[in-house]
Amino acid sequence: MFNMKVVQPARLDPETKFKFRCHKDIKCFTKCCSNIDVMLTPYDVLRLKNRLKMSSEEFLEKHTFSKIDEKSSHPYIYLRMKKDEKRSCPFVSFPEGCAIYTDRPVSCRYYPIGQATLKKQKDNEIVHEEFYFFVKEPHCLGYEENTEWTVESWRADQEANLYDEMNREWKSILMRKNISGQTTLDPKKQTQFYMASYDLDKFRRFVFDSKFLDVFDIDEEEIKKLKDDEVSLMKFGFKYLKYLFMMDETLKVKSAALEAKKAKE
Repeated sequence: MFNMKVVQPARLDPETKFKFRCHKDIKCFTKCCSNIDVMLTPYDVLRLKNRLKMSSEEFLEKHTFSKIDEKSSHPYIYLRMKKDEKRSCPFVSFPEGCAIYTDRPVSCRYYPIGQATLKKQKDNEIVHEEFYFFVKEPHCLGYEENTEWTVESWRADQEANLYDEMNREWKSILMRKNISGQTTLDPKKQTQFYMASYDLDKFRRFVFDSKFLDVFDIDEEEIKKLKDDEVSLMKFGFKYLKYLFMMDETLKVKSAALEAKKAKE
């Protein structure tokens, strides 16, 4: 999360040009990796826990902390920084730099560009519009370099497109509204949000070791994907959250489960 004092108050389009370069010989190298709260997305967690050869539970316990967002009451997770004066990233050292560079979080990839999503109505439809802005911190000398980019070419170079694609459905959940009369998520739904968003290994057990597949009608091909492919499992978690929060009928309850529920009622 950026200090708003360093965010330039102008929206950029994909063709906006700028000059920037970061490299080991620049005087400010790695300074942007300290004194910052790095919020992690589900795909960030997937990449990092695999890079570190950890389960999602191990990674979350060792390298993150969570905070409940006051407006949405969603539990978000942040990278746990070192307990030093600079609150340095645990994966960064000087002069070596980032030890997990190819799997670094999306906010690190975008820097010095920031990205946000705006929910708006267009032609009687709700759309989510992504836009960009410059982040200019006093210590950063990268803007004084001569390598020219457009916002779009920077995103492509940093592989931000892939991360945005992986997280786009999740971001749409973040912009949901509580149902009428409910001001916050109840603790059970907060727990489900945390599990389905970040704790992929626990979510897999929830799907396969509980009565989940007895309740929901999931075809065999998708079940196989959920067993074998973590990205498919992550995206299925987003479908589950949309169903849980009554945003969309993304899952179908089996007729037998419906009959059993009616009998109890």
